[in-house]
Amino acid sequence: MDITLQYFDGCPNWEIADERLMVIAAEHSDVVVTRQRVDTADEAERVGFHGSPSILINGIDVFADASTPVGLACRRYMTPEGFAGAPTIEQLRATLPIV
Repeated sequence: MDITLQYFDGCPNWEIADERLMVIAAEHSDVVVTRQRVDTADEAERVGFHGSPSILINGIDVFADASTPVGLACRRYMTPEGFAGAPTIEQLRATLPIV
């Protein structure tokens, strides 16, 4: 399973998401995590970047919906504790396909 972490350097939350994805990868030998830095608004449009951090599982942004804007911005996630800059480990685990 491929997980891509999309981010831009100005967002502090991508590192938290990265740490949590490393935990997920350690739990699942079939998970490969790659990082994709998005540098410009044009690139954000081209790759469908919904803000930093974005998490794609097998190419699909599993936390985006039709109202999630595309562009260079820090993204917010609704967690059980309220809005946060990255999904919780439990939320990440829940997005993994069952195999």
